[in-house]
Amino acid sequence: MSLSTSAIDDALKSAVAAIKGARTLDELKAVKIEHVGDKSPISKLNQSLGKLEPSDRAEFGKILGQAKAEIGAGFAEQQSKLEVERDAKVLLEEVVDVTLPASNAHVGGLHPLTVIKNEVSDYFLSLGYSIAEGPELEAGWLNFDSLNIPADHPARTMQDTFFIEPLESGLVLRTHTSPVQMRTMLTQEPPIFIVSPGRTFRADELDVTHSPVFSQVEGLVVDKGITMAHLKGTLDDFAMKMFGPSAITRLRPSFFPFTEPSAEVDVWFNNRWIEWGGCGMVNPRVLETAGIDTNVYSGFAFGMGLERTLMVRQGIKDMHDIVEGDIRFSRSFGLGL
Repeated sequence: MSLSTSAIDDALKSAVAAIKGARTLDELKAVKIEHVGDKSPISKLNQSLGKLEPSDRAEFGKILGQAKAEIGAGFAEQQSKLEVERDAKVLLEEVVDVTLPASNAHVGGLHPLTVIKNEVSDYFLSLGYSIAEGPELEAGWLNFDSLNIPADHPARTMQDTFFIEPLESGLVLRTHTSPVQMRTMLTQEPPIFIVSPGRTFRADELDVTHSPVFSQVEGLVVDKGITMAHLKGTLDDFAMKMFGPSAITRLRPSFFPFTEPSAEVDVWFNNRWIEWGGCGMVNPRVLETAGIDTNVYSGFAFGMGLERTLMVRQGIKDMHDIVEGDIRFSRSFGLGL
């Protein structure tokens, strides 16, 4: 584009007409790019100044400056006008009738399973325990071997455990939170007082009482002079915290590879005995694997399913209610509105 007074006048008139023709701020924005920006006609003419003789630059520079100033002023005026129109329209269209009744806003709430997990954690924290956590993707050695679960144990078959490919990796989705206990014993010196709540995984079908993903809370105590009496007292107090002051526990002989002696824990609730979890004295082999002197220290461990605890306490009959995420289930507990 050659620089001349007529070219400058044409660019000015075109820009002013486009600016005045813009009916919305979006249209004005497009006009700015076309007639005010770096690639606009007026800008290209301004770039041509360098090609003029020095004697002509001052004259055309002055004319270009006046034209650019007029375009800028017109743009600012039109922008201000359109902003006023926009604000007036918003006030008209978005008016709020303060006489209308307020609508109930739904608020969030914790899932009942999370609530009971926090309740259990807070209870043991109040007793001086620590909360221990570990990975859900776990080494098979920590999940099985270190806990005295031999290679031919049924829990190590493909039917019960989710093994991670390639199988040579030795990784599994943890089948219990007991590996957290071993991790703690390997890294901390006794005395040890921990609970380890968390998700676990087993190859179970989802039905009214089972789920392939479920939550546990396991406790571990290792110290000098620990006996079954300490375990029984802890479980009795824990049961009263979960099920009320009339709850008591009983221990039935059982077998677990990582405890010796071992027992099933029943709780008396709603005038009947209900199976609650497992417990026992930590097997000396497990303590020795962790490098703990069994001539000095002993310990107990216990484990309960959180879904099981929730179902017993609240009278929930179907596991589907807990895991399927229906908001009506949480609302029935008064959690969220």
